[in-house]
Amino acid sequence: QVKLVESGGGLVQAGGSLRLSCAASGTFTSISDMAWYRQAPGKQREFIATITRDGGTNMLDSVKGRFTISRDNAKNAVYLQMNSLKPEDTAVYFCNAIGDYLSGGVYYGNNLYWGQGTQVTVSS
Repeated sequence: QVKLVESGGGLVQAGGSLRLSCAASGTFTSISDMAWYRQAPGKQREFIATITRDGGTNMLDSVKGRFTISRDNAKNAVYLQMNSLKPEDTAVYFCNAIGDYLSGGVYYGNNLYWGQGTQVTVSS
C-alpha cells in the first residue's frame, strides 16, 4: 500500500554534494520512521540514517558531519543531504519507511517498505 521512489542520485566528483529525495505514495493510514541505507558493489546493505516522525535522528558514525537527514511530513518525503562526498560513498542508496494500511477491512501495522534505489557515484 506504500510506494517509495528515490531521486537525486548521479555522478559527482570527490568533495561535491548531492541531495537525495524519497517520496511515499499510495493508500496508507500513517508513516512513522523513515531511513536511508546504501549498498556498494560486493558489500552488504548498510544503514546510513533514520528519522522519526517527530524529527529525532540517528546516523552512521562515518557520515556524521557530512550527511544530514530530514523529512517533510506534509509531503510524505525524506531527504538526505550529502556533502564532502568521497569515492567510498559510491553505492546504490535506498529509502525505507514503516507504515500502516487498511486492506479488505483488515488493519496491517508496522510494515517495512523499500524503494528501488538511486545510484550515487563519486569519482576521485
